Amino acid sequence: MCGFTGWIDWNEDLTLQSATLEKMTETLALRGPDASGTWISPHVALGHRRLSVMDPANGAQPMVRASGDDTYVIVYNGELYNAPELKRELEGRGRSFTTTCDTEVLLVAYMEWGRACVERFNGIFAFAIWDTREQHLFLARDRLGVKPLFIAKQLGRFIFGSEPKALLAHPAIRPEVGPEGLAEIFIVGPARTPGQGVYRDLSELLPGQCATVTRSGVSVSHYWKLESRPHTETVQETAKSVRDLLTDTVERQLISDVPLGTLLSGGLDSSILTTLAVRHYEQSGKGKFKTFSVDFVDNDKHFKAHAFQPNADAPWIERMNQYLGTEHHTFKFDTPDIYGALHAALLARDLPGMADVDSSLLLFCEAIKRNVTVAISGEAADEIFGGYPWFHREESLNANTFPWSLASQMRAGLLSEDVAAWIRPLEYIGDRYSDAIAEVPKLKGEDETAAKMRVMSYLNITRFMPTLLDRKDRMSMGAGLEVRVPFCDHRLVDYVFNIPWEIKTASDREKGILRLAMEGVLPDDVLYRKKSPYPKTHNPNYLNAVRSKVIDILDEGSSPLLPLINVAKIREIAASDEASSNLPWFGQLMSGPQLFAYLLQIDIWLREYNVTIR
Repeated sequence: MCGFTGWIDWNEDLTLQSATLEKMTETLALRGPDASGTWISPHVALGHRRLSVMDPANGAQPMVRASGDDTYVIVYNGELYNAPELKRELEGRGRSFTTTCDTEVLLVAYMEWGRACVERFNGIFAFAIWDTREQHLFLARDRLGVKPLFIAKQLGRFIFGSEPKALLAHPAIRPEVGPEGLAEIFIVGPARTPGQGVYRDLSELLPGQCATVTRSGVSVSHYWKLESRPHTETVQETAKSVRDLLTDTVERQLISDVPLGTLLSGGLDSSILTTLAVRHYEQSGKGKFKTFSVDFVDNDKHFKAHAFQPNADAPWIERMNQYLGTEHHTFKFDTPDIYGALHAALLARDLPGMADVDSSLLLFCEAIKRNVTVAISGEAADEIFGGYPWFHREESLNANTFPWSLASQMRAGLLSEDVAAWIRPLEYIGDRYSDAIAEVPKLKGEDETAAKMRVMSYLNITRFMPTLLDRKDRMSMGAGLEVRVPFCDHRLVDYVFNIPWEIKTASDREKGILRLAMEGVLPDDVLYRKKSPYPKTHNPNYLNAVRSKVIDILDEGSSPLLPLINVAKIREIAASDEASSNLPWFGQLMSGPQLFAYLLQIDIWLREYNVTIR
């Protein structure tokens, strides 16, 4: 995994702008701690930071390949899991290779098939290729958007990068935020509307999109979208297909020239991936497999089960360790650690995020990186298999809004009157929900219940899942750790999206078909454990810390946050039971303490990035 950036300018000589390119590239140093490279020509500048995973000695970027009088230059972030098959096919077509890294496979695939190459890729990726013969820049992003790609289109100029910070380092991009950007922060966030960059003039190439930049402009198109199709397999046939697809995906994603392990929470998803990985390691004679888990000081004292977090993880992690015999590492963080990392987590995202859910993950990734360079994680299973509580609650299914954001009225009340009148938060989120509903691919002949569940699946895959993928990408790459997400294999997502709800919930259980597919793979008690989300601290000291800091900001009187918020309302919440409430205002984990942490991150963001609101 890596980070890249660059720009095209048809009106200036970019060979005079090497200092700007170096500055933009350096902002991505945490994504690529192992090497740095740039390539510059009169109208094109490309920069890259590398995290070495495959062929560390020969995979430097930008990578340049010549064919006759033509030159091709690539900057790339990701992994191609079908690189070996593609390489064999390309060699059969007369192409040659000088490295064993997938960067060269991707570049040669473009040289052979042009823009159609993306349709052949199985992996997570974002890349840009400068083609001297065509005199265009070709960019693409993987089908599920695991890897980010931000862009800015200006007259005669096109700027791009793996993170907003790289674009903000260009003098033509200013940290300005308008009404839409504020609405994204205060009513949609920590999610983002697909394509929204929050900063004025910034957008993001959508998952499954590619773009071509020429002198005449920018052309953007989809090469992949979710499609609705009839499902004809029986329950048992479906379970076998899920098991086969997931097994193949995990085995592909275990390829690495550097140490690798899995994140193990003791939940269904991480336990499945870890078990499949351990089995493959045993069959391949690769030795003991490494696993990693996170916990928080005194969580055993303060944890209280509730609807969104029914049980603690620690006993289940121990259960899986005994079952698999892995080399396990548990990292435990205290309240000052999590609170202190809120700033670093904000800088990693360039935007307010999931507060301590982000900061604890950043600390976790930093600890994992001291042991391995690549990790496997269980994101996306709940979105595609229907695991979240809102898939199973009538009030969420009939809410006529995003089911993870049922507290929009409360959130709108946190804004100052002037800002609320300017950004119209409830209207904004209503419009974004209508846009999402309009995209859902319908299936002819589907009954009302099936159609409703298809809508819910689509919303989760295209609107909620990107929030967790953003979080995982920024926090892991902020620690120089590559994280792979097997449940995001596009073949699996495409297949499961079309499994009827009554099969997805086989045996009347959430993610029932996944559990059925893994019978005989996991112990039954783990297989049928009730879902529990990513762990967070339950220590009241954390609430006290973030609440006190927000009150200090309100009392200080000079924060750029104050004109944006309803100060009296925030004080009222701070003094009430709402502050310690477990009722989430976003997702499953962001409740009372996270509200104050989120406001704190907004304050840090406004100051640190010198954000202009207009």
